[in-house]
Amino acid sequence: MRINRIGLKLGAVIIALFIIILTFLGLVIDRVFSSFYHTKMKEDVQDLATHFASMAKSHDTSSEEMMQTYADFSNVSIYLIHLNTGDPISLGRLKIQDAEFLQPSDLAGLRAGHSLFREFAAQDGESYFVSARPVPEEGIAIYVLSSMQSMDESLRRVRSYLLLSGGGAFALALGFTYVVSQILSRPMVQMEQATRRIAKGELETRVEVRSSDEIGNLGAAINDLARDLQHYRDTRQEFFANISHELRTPITYLEGYAKVLTDGLYDSEEEKVQYLTIIYQESLRLSRLIHDLFELSKMEEGKIHLLMEWLDLSELAENSVQKVQLKAREKGLSLHYEKADIPLVYADGLRMEQVVLNILENAIRYTEQGTIRVRLSAQPESVHLIVEDTGRGIPQEELPYIFERFYRVEKSRSREHGGSGLGLAIVKKLMELQGGTVEVASEPGAGTRFVISLPTSGPA
Repeated sequence: MRINRIGLKLGAVIIALFIIILTFLGLVIDRVFSSFYHTKMKEDVQDLATHFASMAKSHDTSSEEMMQTYADFSNVSIYLIHLNTGDPISLGRLKIQDAEFLQPSDLAGLRAGHSLFREFAAQDGESYFVSARPVPEEGIAIYVLSSMQSMDESLRRVRSYLLLSGGGAFALALGFTYVVSQILSRPMVQMEQATRRIAKGELETRVEVRSSDEIGNLGAAINDLARDLQHYRDTRQEFFANISHELRTPITYLEGYAKVLTDGLYDSEEEKVQYLTIIYQESLRLSRLIHDLFELSKMEEGKIHLLMEWLDLSELAENSVQKVQLKAREKGLSLHYEKADIPLVYADGLRMEQVVLNILENAIRYTEQGTIRVRLSAQPESVHLIVEDTGRGIPQEELPYIFERFYRVEKSRSREHGGSGLGLAIVKKLMELQGGTVEVASEPGAGTRFVISLPTSGPA
């Protein structure tokens, strides 16, 4: 079984972050409770010392006994000393060796009427809070000592609860982390598996997109890439099939009729001339196909040289219409040109003529009867040349592909209409190289409309 490394890394990061947060939170809580207990016991001991000092001021003979009882009840010890001599009066139930908590410096402060508070560690290892209050009226001072053992026990319980709750939270975090890491990493693993299948040539593979976030966008991008690669593979296969077909046909004609002439298998000089004419026409066709392929290849590699200049697109369009006028008449088509006053455009004159001629010849080739109209229009930032025909039209689903190499809308009749299938691909590439665009709109049975656009702003 393959380890989900993304999930493992993601889980490790979440767990590490959770441990850091739990540790920091535990330390803060421990610090808060320690400070709280320390402050609370300090205040309690100081309050008891003040209370015992007030009780000592009374002249009741039973006050000392009451103080001892109250001290036992409060779980503290009291210690009375003479302010003048520092001698003890009573020790109560305190069992500290030789009253070691007493310090000579205490008497000076107590005699001056000052209270004192400190922490004290006995020789047996136990720690105490020590608070003393002077009672000048009685000539004594009262020490109140409270063991810190109860506070330490409480803190140990709190810490054990913190550890227990931290362990439970960590266990829950492990489960939560596993679920979250699987949820987050599963789409990535699926994408990784899908991309590997795509790399192996399984271009029909698709990623299931379940969200609209960044992960979902990544999955959609992988699907788009797979579709593009699939389309590229299909068109490449079709390209090789088409170019093989396009080359095989004229070569077959050349080979066949050349053999007929070589073997003398003709009956008259007229038949010989006819065969030579076919050979010549097919050689021209083969030469034109190779030339178009070479031109398109140079364009795609960016090796074509353009002679950019300011030119009158209206004059260029009019000359192009005149060149194809005879071909349109031979087919019985009406070719109309509407001249317009438009600004100059920055383009290559010979290449633009090639573009316009390709579109016009394409319109004549696929229009059986009717009219072909050529007109110009100007916008504030661009000039448009529009070629409209009344031909058979192009189905909507075919429009995105008509500018691809060798793509034919009606493959069964491609030989009838001639052409290499490269004209529109060359048109699109030439327009892109000159900073222009070519668009097409069509409806089956109603004709086709090509729009060539060039900017009027000139070079950047």
